[in-house]
Amino acid sequence: MSELYFMTSVADRKLLPKFAALYQERNIPVSFISLGHGTVSGDRAAMFLDRTEKAVLFSVVTREAWKEAKRGMRQSLQIDVPGVGVSFIVPMSSIGGRRELALLTEGQNFTRGEESTMRGTERELLVVISNQGYNEMVMDAARAAGAYGGTVIHARGTGMERAEKFLGISLASEKDITFIVIKTTQRDAIMQKIMFGAGMETPAKAIVFSLPVTDTAGLRLLDDEETGEPPAPAEPPAEA
Repeated sequence: MSELYFMTSVADRKLLPKFAALYQERNIPVSFISLGHGTVSGDRAAMFLDRTEKAVLFSVVTREAWKEAKRGMRQSLQIDVPGVGVSFIVPMSSIGGRRELALLTEGQNFTRGEESTMRGTERELLVVISNQGYNEMVMDAARAAGAYGGTVIHARGTGMERAEKFLGISLASEKDITFIVIKTTQRDAIMQKIMFGAGMETPAKAIVFSLPVTDTAGLRLLDDEETGEPPAPAEPPAEA
């Protein structure tokens, strides 16, 4: 699935309608929008993203759709001007379900090929999009296949009216997006558990896909726990 990407755009909240309109024009009808704020301060704030309120847009795109979106953001939104926003893509590994894939990529001329794993990656990030309020149903299903904790943010879905065309059901616009870091070897089992225990046949109506993770920190104790090996002593800090 090397030609499919998870696109993230961060922009001043006042520009959200313009970004959403551009997405529609570029045949990216399904996006998930969350709110946040910038953290850059001082002189760098004027050059990058300052502390104003932000909108974060998540979408699934093909490489061609990304090229069109990037061209539009540069020409119509002047995204390269400091303070307007940033946008980037991450290659995707897999999406759970053909209907869900069709919903997320409608109008982008994408044909599903073989699922892929970036060479050398030992972990992946599961992204689970579910109806708001059903995060525990998602996590219960994931834990049943060996996952640990996750992080949830609240978002609003756009283009949800298209769900009936692909899924035969209507979807609520208010969403939870849950991020779960897992071992690559666990991916298929955990995704299947989520699809069965919190998928379209349940009130959660969850959609799940995965992104490759190239490196991690903070998961060492979990690895030691799984192998039965005691944790190695921490290295002393280097002297100044």
